[in-house]
Amino acid sequence: MLITDVIMPGMNGKELTETLGSFKSGFRTIFMSGYTSDVIAQHDVLDEGVHFLQKPFSIQSLAAKVREVLDT
Repeated sequence: MLITDVIMPGMNGKELTETLGSFKSGFRTIFMSGYTSDVIAQHDVLDEGVHFLQKPFSIQSLAAKVREVLDT
């Protein structure tokens, strides 16, 4: 499982996922961001249906999201 920020300097989360996918396929990804959804949409980073966690989040929210993604 990869847990990555959506918007980072030099490479966004989608690019990171695609790069890592060329080495190891089939892993699941959770994207996170403190930016609002409209800012993220402007960067065209997240496809519909991806797993997303809005910052700030609690350890309980993170654990629940990890469980959700592993169960899908």
